[in-house]
Amino acid sequence: MTDLIACLSTGKGTWAHLLKLIEEQEWENIFLITNEFGRENFKPKKQVEFILINANRLLPDLIKDIKSQLKEKVNSTDVALNLISGSGKEHMAIISALLQLGLGIRMVALTTNGVKEI
Repeated sequence: MTDLIACLSTGKGTWAHLLKLIEEQEWENIFLITNEFGRENFKPKKQVEFILINANRLLPDLIKDIKSQLKEKVNSTDVALNLISGSGKEHMAIISALLQLGLGIRMVALTTNGVKEI
């Protein structure tokens, strides 16, 4: 099974998209990269692990924060990644951290035909 890593941040309708994405597929682990507000207010039905960041930090610091929290937790070398939510800065930090950890990424999204690799 695949681990899901997703950005849970800003963007109209993105939290609903992520809720459906989480529910419609079986994931081995689900990691949501978010801030304290996201952790306190996002209520999925499945077990998730929140990776807390402060998007106001410099990009190199964001990358380090994500890497340090994901290291040793991701079970495979290939992860499903969803960036429907968040900013370009957050997306760059996430992609950079995952690649620096040696992970392969497959972009996934919820479509009208279910969860699909895009």
